[in-house]
Amino acid sequence: MKVNKNLCLTILLSSSLFAMPLLAATVPDGVKLSPNQEIVRSGGQEPTSIDPQLIQEDAGWIRAFDLFEGLYSQDPEGNLEPGVATSYNVNEDNTVYRFNLRKDAKWSNNEPVTAHDFVYGFQRAVDPKTSSPYSWYMQIPSIVNADKIINGKLAPSELGVKALDDYTFQVTLERPVPYFMKMITYPTMFPAPKKTIDKWGDDWTKPEHIVSNGAYKLKIWNINEKMVLERNPLYWNNVKTVIDKVTYLPIPLSSAQFKRYQAGEMDVAGFPLDHFKKIKQDLPNEVRIDPMLGIYYYIFNTNIAPFNDVRVRKALSYSINRDIITKYVLGTGQLPAYGFAPEAVSGYTPPKLDYSTWTQKERDEKAKALLAEAGYSDSNPLNFTLLYNTNELHKKLAIAIAAMWKKTLGVTVTLENQEWKTALSTMSSGNFQVGRYAWISDYNEASSTLDVLTSEHGNNYGHYKRQAYDNLMNQSRTMKDPSKVYQEAEKLAIQEDMAVAPIYQYTSAAVVKPYVGGYEPNSQAVVYTRNLYIKAH
Repeated sequence: MKVNKNLCLTILLSSSLFAMPLLAATVPDGVKLSPNQEIVRSGGQEPTSIDPQLIQEDAGWIRAFDLFEGLYSQDPEGNLEPGVATSYNVNEDNTVYRFNLRKDAKWSNNEPVTAHDFVYGFQRAVDPKTSSPYSWYMQIPSIVNADKIINGKLAPSELGVKALDDYTFQVTLERPVPYFMKMITYPTMFPAPKKTIDKWGDDWTKPEHIVSNGAYKLKIWNINEKMVLERNPLYWNNVKTVIDKVTYLPIPLSSAQFKRYQAGEMDVAGFPLDHFKKIKQDLPNEVRIDPMLGIYYYIFNTNIAPFNDVRVRKALSYSINRDIITKYVLGTGQLPAYGFAPEAVSGYTPPKLDYSTWTQKERDEKAKALLAEAGYSDSNPLNFTLLYNTNELHKKLAIAIAAMWKKTLGVTVTLENQEWKTALSTMSSGNFQVGRYAWISDYNEASSTLDVLTSEHGNNYGHYKRQAYDNLMNQSRTMKDPSKVYQEAEKLAIQEDMAVAPIYQYTSAAVVKPYVGGYEPNSQAVVYTRNLYIKAH
Protein backbone atom coordinates (compact mmCIF):
# COMPACT_ATOMS: atom_id res chain seq x y z
CA MET A 1 0.00 0.00 0.00
CA LYS A 2 1.32 3.40 -0.98
CA VAL A 3 1.41 5.66 2.07
CA ASN A 4 2.68 9.21 2.49
CA LYS A 5 5.89 8.63 4.46
CA ASN A 6 6.19 12.35 5.11
CA LEU A 7 2.93 12.51 7.02
CA CYS A 8 4.69 12.99 10.33
CA LEU A 9 6.68 15.85 8.87
CA THR A 10 3.73 17.76 7.50
CA ILE A 11 1.84 20.34 9.46
CA LEU A 12 -1.30 18.64 10.75
CA LEU A 13 -4.31 20.82 11.22
CA SER A 14 -5.59 20.74 14.78
CA SER A 15 -8.21 18.07 15.26
CA SER A 16 -10.25 20.52 17.29
CA LEU A 17 -10.95 22.39 14.07
CA PHE A 18 -12.68 19.29 12.77
CA ALA A 19 -14.69 18.32 15.81
CA MET A 20 -18.44 18.72 15.38
CA PRO A 21 -21.23 19.06 17.95
CA LEU A 22 -23.20 15.97 18.91
CA LEU A 23 -26.71 15.92 17.51
CA ALA A 24 -29.69 13.58 17.83
CA ALA A 25 -33.36 14.02 18.66
CA THR A 26 -33.79 17.53 20.03
CA VAL A 27 -37.04 17.85 21.93
CA PRO A 28 -37.99 21.51 22.52
CA ASP A 29 -38.64 22.65 26.07
CA GLY A 30 -42.26 22.23 27.07
CA VAL A 31 -43.03 19.47 24.56
CA LYS A 32 -44.71 16.51 26.22
CA LEU A 33 -43.72 13.16 24.74
CA SER A 34 -46.06 10.28 24.06
CA PRO A 35 -45.46 7.16 26.17
CA ASN A 36 -45.65 5.18 22.91
CA GLN A 37 -42.53 6.05 20.92
CA GLU A 38 -43.22 4.01 17.78
CA ILE A 39 -43.43 5.22 14.20
CA VAL A 40 -44.50 3.72 10.86
CA ARG A 41 -42.75 5.14 7.80
CA SER A 42 -42.88 4.66 4.07
CA GLY A 43 -40.03 2.54 2.84
CA GLY A 44 -40.66 3.02 -0.88
CA GLN A 45 -40.17 -0.22 -2.74
CA GLU A 46 -38.74 -3.42 -1.26
CA PRO A 47 -34.95 -2.91 -1.04
CA THR A 48 -32.64 -5.10 -3.12
CA SER A 49 -30.31 -5.22 -0.10
CA ILE A 50 -29.56 -3.59 3.25
CA ASP A 51 -25.89 -4.63 3.10
CA PRO A 52 -24.10 -1.23 3.09
CA GLN A 53 -21.65 -2.30 0.39
CA LEU A 54 -24.42 -3.77 -1.81
CA ILE A 55 -27.09 -1.06 -1.56
CA GLN A 56 -27.92 0.52 -4.90
CA GLU A 57 -31.16 2.46 -4.41
CA ASP A 58 -32.96 4.77 -1.99
CA ALA A 59 -35.06 1.97 -0.46
CA GLY A 60 -31.85 0.37 0.79
CA TRP A 61 -30.14 3.43 2.15
CA ILE A 62 -33.31 4.76 3.82
CA ARG A 63 -33.19 1.71 6.08
CA ALA A 64 -29.39 1.47 6.26
CA PHE A 65 -29.09 4.93 7.79
CA ASP A 66 -31.06 3.63 10.79
CA LEU A 67 -29.24 0.31 11.04
CA PHE A 68 -25.66 1.40 10.43
CA GLU A 69 -23.44 4.39 10.97
CA GLY A 70 -20.29 5.61 9.26
CA LEU A 71 -17.62 8.08 10.26
CA TYR A 72 -19.96 11.07 9.91
CA SER A 73 -23.53 11.82 8.87
CA GLN A 74 -25.24 14.95 7.54
CA ASP A 75 -27.64 17.28 9.30
CA PRO A 76 -30.60 18.90 7.46
CA GLU A 77 -28.36 21.78 6.32
CA GLY A 78 -25.79 19.38 4.87
CA ASN A 79 -23.24 19.95 7.63
CA LEU A 80 -21.21 17.05 8.98
CA GLU A 81 -22.15 15.65 12.37
CA PRO A 82 -20.20 13.00 14.28
CA GLY A 83 -20.83 9.33 13.78
CA VAL A 84 -18.29 6.76 14.80
CA ALA A 85 -15.60 9.40 14.33
CA THR A 86 -15.28 12.22 16.84
CA SER A 87 -12.79 14.28 14.83
CA TYR A 88 -10.28 14.07 12.00
CA ASN A 89 -6.93 15.44 10.88
CA VAL A 90 -5.73 16.01 7.34
CA ASN A 91 -2.19 16.56 6.11
CA GLU A 92 -0.98 19.72 4.41
CA ASP A 93 -1.69 18.57 0.85
CA ASN A 94 -5.14 17.15 1.74
CA THR A 95 -4.37 13.57 0.72
CA VAL A 96 -4.08 11.77 4.07
CA TYR A 97 -7.05 11.76 6.44
CA ARG A 98 -6.85 10.40 9.97
CA PHE A 99 -10.15 9.74 11.73
CA ASN A 100 -10.26 9.49 15.50
CA LEU A 101 -12.92 6.96 16.48
CA ARG A 102 -14.98 6.98 19.63
CA LYS A 103 -14.29 4.15 22.05
CA ASP A 104 -17.93 3.74 23.07
CA ALA A 105 -19.17 2.77 19.58
CA LYS A 106 -20.34 -0.84 19.60
CA TRP A 107 -21.85 -3.39 17.28
CA SER A 108 -25.21 -4.77 18.33
CA ASN A 109 -23.44 -7.93 19.58
CA ASN A 110 -21.53 -5.74 22.09
CA GLU A 111 -18.21 -5.90 20.23
CA PRO A 112 -16.42 -2.57 19.72
CA VAL A 113 -16.52 -0.81 16.35
CA THR A 114 -12.88 -0.33 15.42
CA ALA A 115 -10.73 1.07 12.65
CA HIS A 116 -10.31 -2.51 11.42
CA ASP A 117 -14.06 -2.64 10.68
CA PHE A 118 -13.72 0.44 8.47
CA VAL A 119 -10.70 -1.03 6.72
CA TYR A 120 -12.71 -4.17 5.99
CA GLY A 121 -15.76 -2.19 4.85
CA PHE A 122 -13.72 -0.06 2.45
CA GLN A 123 -11.81 -3.08 1.12
CA ARG A 124 -15.01 -5.05 0.73
CA ALA A 125 -16.53 -2.27 -1.40
CA VAL A 126 -13.71 -2.51 -3.97
CA ASP A 127 -13.21 -6.28 -3.84
CA PRO A 128 -14.41 -7.79 -7.16
CA LYS A 129 -15.64 -10.80 -5.18
CA THR A 130 -18.20 -8.59 -3.43
CA SER A 131 -19.64 -7.42 -6.78
CA SER A 132 -20.66 -4.15 -5.19
CA PRO A 133 -22.88 -2.09 -7.54
CA TYR A 134 -21.27 0.94 -5.89
CA SER A 135 -17.61 -0.02 -6.26
CA TRP A 136 -17.25 2.97 -8.59
CA TYR A 137 -18.04 5.20 -5.60
CA MET A 138 -14.65 4.31 -4.11
CA GLN A 139 -12.87 5.40 -7.29
CA ILE A 140 -14.27 8.93 -7.29
CA PRO A 141 -12.19 10.22 -4.34
CA SER A 142 -9.10 8.51 -5.82
CA ILE A 143 -8.40 6.32 -2.80
CA VAL A 144 -4.96 4.83 -3.41
CA ASN A 145 -5.15 1.70 -5.61
CA ALA A 146 -8.96 1.64 -5.78
CA ASP A 147 -8.95 1.52 -9.61
CA LYS A 148 -6.46 -1.31 -9.80
CA ILE A 149 -8.25 -3.40 -7.18
CA ILE A 150 -11.65 -3.01 -8.84
CA ASN A 151 -10.08 -4.04 -12.16
CA GLY A 152 -8.55 -7.12 -10.56
CA LYS A 153 -4.94 -5.97 -10.83
CA LEU A 154 -4.24 -5.73 -7.08
CA ALA A 155 -5.53 -7.41 -3.94
CA PRO A 156 -8.07 -5.52 -1.75
CA SER A 157 -5.44 -5.39 1.00
CA GLU A 158 -3.53 -2.88 -1.15
CA LEU A 159 -6.27 -0.24 -0.84
CA GLY A 160 -5.08 3.05 0.67
CA VAL A 161 -6.76 2.53 4.03
CA LYS A 162 -5.15 1.54 7.30
CA ALA A 163 -5.91 0.98 10.98
CA LEU A 164 -3.09 2.82 12.74
CA ASP A 165 -4.51 1.38 15.95
CA ASP A 166 -7.95 0.18 17.03
CA TYR A 167 -9.35 3.70 17.11
CA THR A 168 -7.43 5.57 14.40
CA PHE A 169 -8.50 5.01 10.81
CA GLN A 170 -6.43 6.44 7.95
CA VAL A 171 -7.42 7.00 4.32
CA THR A 172 -4.84 8.00 1.70
CA LEU A 173 -5.87 9.61 -1.58
CA GLU A 174 -3.81 9.77 -4.74
CA ARG A 175 -4.70 13.45 -5.11
CA PRO A 176 -6.66 16.04 -3.15
CA VAL A 177 -10.42 15.72 -3.62
CA PRO A 178 -12.19 18.69 -2.03
CA TYR A 179 -15.50 16.89 -1.53
CA PHE A 180 -14.10 13.70 0.02
CA MET A 181 -15.55 14.51 3.44
CA LYS A 182 -19.01 14.82 1.89
CA MET A 183 -18.69 11.33 0.45
CA ILE A 184 -17.97 9.49 3.68
CA THR A 185 -21.56 9.83 4.86
CA TYR A 186 -22.83 7.31 2.28
CA PRO A 187 -23.35 3.61 3.26
CA THR A 188 -20.72 2.29 0.83
CA MET A 189 -18.11 3.73 3.20
CA PHE A 190 -19.66 2.29 6.35
CA PRO A 191 -17.84 -0.28 8.52
CA ALA A 192 -18.60 -3.97 8.07
CA PRO A 193 -18.65 -6.79 10.69
CA LYS A 194 -16.15 -9.25 9.23
CA LYS A 195 -16.77 -12.14 11.63
CA THR A 196 -20.50 -12.09 10.96
CA ILE A 197 -20.09 -11.83 7.18
CA ASP A 198 -17.50 -14.62 7.12
CA LYS A 199 -19.82 -16.85 9.13
CA TRP A 200 -23.12 -16.26 7.33
CA GLY A 201 -22.12 -15.06 3.87
CA ASP A 202 -25.02 -13.59 1.87
CA ASP A 203 -27.40 -14.41 4.74
CA TRP A 204 -25.67 -12.11 7.21
CA THR A 205 -28.35 -9.40 6.90
CA LYS A 206 -31.19 -11.72 7.96
CA PRO A 207 -32.74 -10.73 11.31
CA GLU A 208 -31.40 -13.80 13.08
CA HIS A 209 -27.80 -13.11 11.95
CA ILE A 210 -27.34 -9.39 11.38
CA VAL A 211 -24.93 -7.30 13.41
CA SER A 212 -25.26 -3.52 13.03
CA ASN A 213 -23.88 -0.40 14.69
CA GLY A 214 -26.60 2.21 14.16
CA ALA A 215 -29.29 3.57 16.44
CA TYR A 216 -31.55 0.64 15.54
CA LYS A 217 -31.27 -3.09 15.01
CA LEU A 218 -33.28 -5.34 12.72
CA LYS A 219 -36.07 -7.27 14.44
CA ILE A 220 -38.35 -8.43 11.60
CA TRP A 221 -37.95 -8.50 7.82
CA ASN A 222 -40.96 -9.94 6.04
CA ILE A 223 -40.28 -9.46 2.34
CA ASN A 224 -42.86 -7.23 0.62
CA GLU A 225 -44.71 -6.77 3.93
CA LYS A 226 -42.67 -4.86 6.49
CA MET A 227 -39.31 -4.29 8.12
CA VAL A 228 -39.29 -3.61 11.85
CA LEU A 229 -36.33 -2.00 13.60
CA GLU A 230 -35.95 -1.73 17.35
CA ARG A 231 -33.87 0.71 19.32
CA ASN A 232 -30.29 -0.44 19.81
CA PRO A 233 -29.40 0.02 23.50
CA LEU A 234 -25.70 -0.37 22.65
CA TYR A 235 -25.68 2.61 20.28
CA TRP A 236 -23.22 5.18 21.58
CA ASN A 237 -25.80 8.01 21.54
CA ASN A 238 -28.77 5.93 22.64
CA VAL A 239 -29.44 8.32 25.51
CA LYS A 240 -30.41 10.97 22.94
CA THR A 241 -32.57 8.58 20.87
CA VAL A 242 -36.31 8.81 21.53
CA ILE A 243 -38.14 6.53 19.04
CA ASP A 244 -38.18 2.92 20.34
CA LYS A 245 -39.44 1.17 17.21
CA VAL A 246 -39.71 2.06 13.53
CA THR A 247 -41.61 0.03 10.96
CA TYR A 248 -40.91 0.49 7.24
CA LEU A 249 -43.66 -0.52 4.83
CA PRO A 250 -42.57 -1.35 1.25
CA ILE A 251 -45.39 0.36 -0.64
CA PRO A 252 -44.28 1.73 -4.04
CA LEU A 253 -47.62 3.38 -4.87
CA SER A 254 -48.02 6.77 -3.23
CA SER A 255 -51.82 6.50 -3.47
CA ALA A 256 -51.68 3.27 -1.45
CA GLN A 257 -49.37 4.93 1.07
CA PHE A 258 -51.76 7.84 1.44
CA LYS A 259 -54.74 5.54 2.06
CA ARG A 260 -52.82 3.82 4.85
CA TYR A 261 -51.87 7.26 6.21
CA GLN A 262 -55.50 8.41 6.18
CA ALA A 263 -56.50 5.22 7.95
CA GLY A 264 -54.02 6.02 10.73
CA GLU A 265 -51.75 3.11 9.81
CA MET A 266 -48.75 5.26 8.82
CA ASP A 267 -47.17 8.32 10.40
CA VAL A 268 -45.02 9.41 7.46
CA ALA A 269 -46.00 8.62 3.87
CA GLY A 270 -46.04 9.75 0.29
CA PHE A 271 -49.14 11.05 -1.44
CA PRO A 272 -50.40 11.20 -5.05
CA LEU A 273 -49.05 14.43 -6.50
CA ASP A 274 -52.00 14.84 -8.85
CA HIS A 275 -54.11 15.47 -5.74
CA PHE A 276 -51.62 17.88 -4.20
CA LYS A 277 -53.88 20.94 -4.12
CA LYS A 278 -56.75 19.07 -2.49
CA ILE A 279 -54.51 17.32 0.03
CA LYS A 280 -52.75 20.60 0.84
CA GLN A 281 -56.14 22.22 1.40
CA ASP A 282 -57.38 19.37 3.59
CA LEU A 283 -54.14 18.80 5.52
CA PRO A 284 -52.31 22.15 5.49
CA ASN A 285 -50.17 21.30 8.53
CA GLU A 286 -49.23 17.82 7.38
CA VAL A 287 -47.96 18.28 3.81
CA ARG A 288 -44.18 18.72 3.56
CA ILE A 289 -42.43 19.91 0.39
CA ASP A 290 -38.65 20.12 0.85
CA PRO A 291 -35.72 20.77 -1.51
CA MET A 292 -33.95 17.67 -2.79
CA LEU A 293 -30.85 17.05 -4.89
CA GLY A 294 -32.29 14.74 -7.48
CA ILE A 295 -32.86 14.49 -11.22
CA TYR A 296 -35.61 12.53 -13.01
CA TYR A 297 -34.69 11.41 -16.51
CA TYR A 298 -35.17 8.91 -19.32
CA ILE A 299 -32.29 6.66 -20.31
CA PHE A 300 -31.58 5.85 -23.95
CA ASN A 301 -29.98 2.48 -24.63
CA THR A 302 -27.18 3.86 -26.80
CA ASN A 303 -25.96 0.35 -27.63
CA ILE A 304 -28.89 -0.30 -29.97
CA ALA A 305 -30.55 1.42 -32.92
CA PRO A 306 -32.10 3.88 -33.24
CA PHE A 307 -30.90 5.26 -29.90
CA ASN A 308 -27.28 5.12 -30.99
CA ASP A 309 -28.25 8.02 -33.26
CA VAL A 310 -27.89 11.38 -31.50
CA ARG A 311 -30.52 12.90 -33.80
CA VAL A 312 -33.16 10.51 -32.45
CA ARG A 313 -32.13 11.15 -28.87
CA LYS A 314 -32.24 14.91 -29.33
CA ALA A 315 -35.59 14.79 -31.13
CA LEU A 316 -37.18 12.85 -28.28
CA SER A 317 -35.67 15.07 -25.59
CA TYR A 318 -36.48 18.36 -27.30
CA SER A 319 -40.13 17.42 -27.73
CA ILE A 320 -40.73 16.88 -24.00
CA ASN A 321 -42.55 19.95 -22.71
CA ARG A 322 -40.94 20.21 -19.28
CA ASP A 323 -42.97 23.25 -18.29
CA ILE A 324 -46.21 21.30 -18.66
CA ILE A 325 -44.70 18.40 -16.73
CA THR A 326 -43.58 20.50 -13.77
CA LYS A 327 -46.48 22.95 -13.61
CA TYR A 328 -49.46 20.75 -14.40
CA VAL A 329 -48.54 17.07 -14.17
CA LEU A 330 -46.49 17.49 -10.98
CA GLY A 331 -47.14 20.91 -9.51
CA THR A 332 -45.26 20.65 -6.22
CA GLY A 333 -42.31 22.94 -6.84
CA GLN A 334 -40.27 20.77 -9.19
CA LEU A 335 -38.09 22.60 -11.70
CA PRO A 336 -37.65 21.69 -15.38
CA ALA A 337 -34.37 19.90 -16.07
CA TYR A 338 -32.41 20.61 -19.20
CA GLY A 339 -28.96 19.79 -17.84
CA PHE A 340 -27.98 16.83 -15.70
CA ALA A 341 -26.68 18.26 -12.40
CA PRO A 342 -29.40 19.77 -10.17
CA GLU A 343 -29.31 23.56 -9.96
CA ALA A 344 -29.36 23.43 -6.15
CA VAL A 345 -25.97 21.69 -5.91
CA SER A 346 -23.70 23.60 -3.56
CA GLY A 347 -20.97 25.70 -5.18
CA TYR A 348 -21.91 24.98 -8.79
CA THR A 349 -23.71 26.96 -11.48
CA PRO A 350 -24.86 24.68 -14.35
CA PRO A 351 -24.21 25.89 -17.90
CA LYS A 352 -26.99 27.46 -19.93
CA LEU A 353 -27.56 24.81 -22.58
CA ASP A 354 -28.71 26.03 -25.99
CA TYR A 355 -32.00 24.15 -26.13
CA SER A 356 -33.00 25.41 -22.68
CA THR A 357 -33.14 28.97 -24.11
CA TRP A 358 -35.48 28.06 -26.98
CA THR A 359 -39.25 28.25 -26.83
CA GLN A 360 -41.07 24.92 -26.80
CA LYS A 361 -42.26 25.67 -30.32
CA GLU A 362 -38.63 26.04 -31.44
CA ARG A 363 -37.68 22.81 -29.70
CA ASP A 364 -40.55 20.97 -31.37
CA GLU A 365 -39.61 22.26 -34.84
CA LYS A 366 -36.00 21.25 -34.33
CA ALA A 367 -37.12 17.83 -33.08
CA LYS A 368 -39.22 17.25 -36.21
CA ALA A 369 -36.32 18.18 -38.47
CA LEU A 370 -33.88 15.91 -36.63
CA LEU A 371 -36.21 12.90 -36.71
CA ALA A 372 -36.84 13.40 -40.43
CA GLU A 373 -33.11 13.69 -40.99
CA ALA A 374 -32.70 10.37 -39.17
CA GLY A 375 -35.04 8.74 -41.73
CA TYR A 376 -38.38 8.69 -39.94
CA SER A 377 -41.65 9.90 -41.45
CA ASP A 378 -45.39 9.16 -41.57
CA SER A 379 -44.66 6.19 -43.81
CA ASN A 380 -41.75 5.06 -41.62
CA PRO A 381 -42.73 6.04 -38.06
CA LEU A 382 -40.55 5.51 -35.03
CA ASN A 383 -41.88 2.91 -32.59
CA PHE A 384 -40.32 1.80 -29.32
CA THR A 385 -41.04 0.63 -25.77
CA LEU A 386 -40.68 2.86 -22.72
CA LEU A 387 -39.91 0.97 -19.51
CA TYR A 388 -40.76 2.31 -16.07
CA ASN A 389 -40.94 0.78 -12.62
CA THR A 390 -44.44 0.30 -11.21
CA ASN A 391 -45.64 3.58 -9.71
CA GLU A 392 -48.64 5.74 -10.58
CA LEU A 393 -46.54 8.88 -10.95
CA HIS A 394 -44.12 7.19 -13.36
CA LYS A 395 -47.12 5.90 -15.30
CA LYS A 396 -48.73 9.32 -15.42
CA LEU A 397 -45.52 10.93 -16.67
CA ALA A 398 -44.96 8.17 -19.22
CA ILE A 399 -48.48 8.63 -20.60
CA ALA A 400 -48.05 12.42 -20.78
CA ILE A 401 -44.64 12.26 -22.48
CA ALA A 402 -45.73 9.52 -24.89
CA ALA A 403 -48.64 11.78 -25.88
CA MET A 404 -46.21 14.66 -26.50
CA TRP A 405 -44.07 12.42 -28.71
CA LYS A 406 -47.13 11.22 -30.61
CA LYS A 407 -48.50 14.70 -31.19
CA THR A 408 -45.22 16.35 -32.13
CA LEU A 409 -43.29 13.55 -33.85
CA GLY A 410 -45.84 10.89 -34.75
CA VAL A 411 -43.98 8.43 -32.55
CA THR A 412 -45.81 5.38 -31.19
CA VAL A 413 -44.71 4.35 -27.71
CA THR A 414 -45.58 1.10 -25.97
CA LEU A 415 -45.52 1.49 -22.19
CA GLU A 416 -44.12 -1.35 -20.09
CA ASN A 417 -44.05 -1.37 -16.31
CA GLN A 418 -42.10 -3.75 -14.10
CA GLU A 419 -41.56 -4.04 -10.37
CA TRP A 420 -38.47 -2.15 -9.19
CA LYS A 421 -36.09 -5.10 -8.84
CA THR A 422 -37.15 -6.50 -12.21
CA ALA A 423 -36.87 -3.14 -13.96
CA LEU A 424 -33.41 -2.63 -12.49
CA SER A 425 -32.34 -6.07 -13.68
CA THR A 426 -33.78 -5.42 -17.13
CA MET A 427 -31.87 -2.17 -17.52
CA SER A 428 -28.69 -3.65 -16.05
CA SER A 429 -28.79 -6.40 -18.68
CA GLY A 430 -29.34 -3.87 -21.47
CA ASN A 431 -32.63 -5.47 -22.49
CA PHE A 432 -34.56 -2.23 -23.00
CA GLN A 433 -34.89 0.69 -25.42
CA VAL A 434 -35.82 3.71 -23.30
CA GLY A 435 -36.16 3.51 -19.52
CA ARG A 436 -37.24 5.71 -16.65
CA TYR A 437 -34.62 6.43 -14.02
CA ALA A 438 -33.69 8.99 -11.39
CA TRP A 439 -30.60 9.94 -9.48
CA ILE A 440 -30.53 11.35 -5.97
CA SER A 441 -27.13 12.85 -5.19
CA ASP A 442 -25.10 10.74 -2.77
CA TYR A 443 -23.34 13.90 -1.59
CA ASN A 444 -23.81 17.62 -2.22
CA GLU A 445 -21.42 18.14 -5.11
CA ALA A 446 -21.95 18.16 -8.89
CA SER A 447 -19.77 15.11 -9.49
CA SER A 448 -22.24 12.92 -7.61
CA THR A 449 -24.63 13.28 -10.55
CA LEU A 450 -22.26 13.94 -13.45
CA ASP A 451 -20.22 10.81 -12.73
CA VAL A 452 -23.25 8.66 -13.56
CA LEU A 453 -22.56 9.27 -17.27
CA THR A 454 -18.94 8.13 -17.16
CA SER A 455 -18.39 4.93 -19.13
CA GLU A 456 -17.44 2.74 -16.16
CA HIS A 457 -20.16 3.91 -13.79
CA GLY A 458 -22.31 1.09 -12.44
CA ASN A 459 -25.54 3.05 -12.98
CA ASN A 460 -24.82 4.13 -16.56
CA TYR A 461 -27.47 1.75 -17.86
CA GLY A 462 -27.68 3.51 -21.22
CA HIS A 463 -23.99 2.68 -21.86
CA TYR A 464 -23.20 6.21 -22.92
CA LYS A 465 -19.50 6.30 -23.69
CA ARG A 466 -17.44 9.31 -24.71
CA GLN A 467 -13.75 9.38 -23.87
CA ALA A 468 -13.69 13.17 -23.82
CA TYR A 469 -16.38 13.13 -21.11
CA ASP A 470 -14.46 10.58 -19.04
CA ASN A 471 -11.33 12.68 -19.40
CA LEU A 472 -13.11 15.80 -18.17
CA MET A 473 -14.51 14.03 -15.12
CA ASN A 474 -11.09 12.53 -14.35
CA GLN A 475 -9.53 15.97 -14.71
CA SER A 476 -12.09 17.44 -12.32
CA ARG A 477 -10.80 15.22 -9.50
CA THR A 478 -7.43 16.94 -9.61
CA MET A 479 -8.82 20.46 -9.29
CA LYS A 480 -9.62 22.61 -6.29
CA ASP A 481 -12.49 24.26 -8.17
CA PRO A 482 -13.67 22.01 -11.03
CA SER A 483 -16.79 24.07 -11.87
CA LYS A 484 -15.68 25.03 -15.39
CA VAL A 485 -14.77 21.45 -16.21
CA TYR A 486 -18.17 20.29 -14.94
CA GLN A 487 -19.83 22.84 -17.22
CA GLU A 488 -17.84 21.57 -20.20
CA ALA A 489 -18.81 18.02 -19.32
CA GLU A 490 -22.51 18.86 -19.18
CA LYS A 491 -22.35 20.63 -22.52
CA LEU A 492 -20.67 17.58 -24.04
CA ALA A 493 -22.98 14.92 -22.60
CA ILE A 494 -26.29 16.77 -22.92
CA GLN A 495 -25.99 19.63 -25.40
CA GLU A 496 -23.89 17.67 -27.92
CA ASP A 497 -24.76 14.04 -27.22
CA MET A 498 -28.08 14.06 -25.33
CA ALA A 499 -26.86 10.98 -23.47
CA VAL A 500 -30.11 11.01 -21.48
CA ALA A 501 -33.28 13.09 -21.52
CA PRO A 502 -33.39 15.16 -18.30
CA ILE A 503 -37.00 15.88 -17.33
CA TYR A 504 -37.29 17.53 -13.92
CA GLN A 505 -35.47 18.33 -10.70
CA TYR A 506 -36.86 16.74 -7.57
CA THR A 507 -38.49 18.02 -4.45
CA SER A 508 -39.20 15.79 -1.47
CA ALA A 509 -42.95 15.43 -0.89
CA ALA A 510 -44.53 13.74 2.12
CA VAL A 511 -47.37 13.88 4.59
CA VAL A 512 -46.31 13.82 8.23
CA LYS A 513 -48.60 13.46 11.21
CA PRO A 514 -48.66 16.61 13.42
CA TYR A 515 -47.47 14.60 16.41
CA VAL A 516 -44.20 13.61 14.68
CA GLY A 517 -41.41 15.93 15.78
CA GLY A 518 -37.93 16.43 14.37
CA TYR A 519 -38.85 15.71 10.74
CA GLU A 520 -36.25 17.70 8.77
CA PRO A 521 -34.95 16.02 5.57
CA ASN A 522 -31.45 16.82 4.36
CA SER A 523 -30.68 17.52 0.69
CA GLN A 524 -30.73 13.78 -0.07
CA ALA A 525 -34.19 13.55 1.56
CA VAL A 526 -32.73 11.48 4.42
CA VAL A 527 -34.54 11.67 7.75
CA TYR A 528 -32.79 9.72 10.48
CA THR A 529 -35.30 8.05 12.79
CA ARG A 530 -32.97 8.78 15.70
CA ASN A 531 -33.77 12.49 15.21
CA LEU A 532 -37.53 11.98 15.48
CA TYR A 533 -39.90 11.87 18.42
CA ILE A 534 -43.63 11.39 19.00
CA LYS A 535 -45.47 14.15 20.82
CA ALA A 536 -48.35 13.40 23.16
CA HIS A 537 -51.61 13.46 21.23
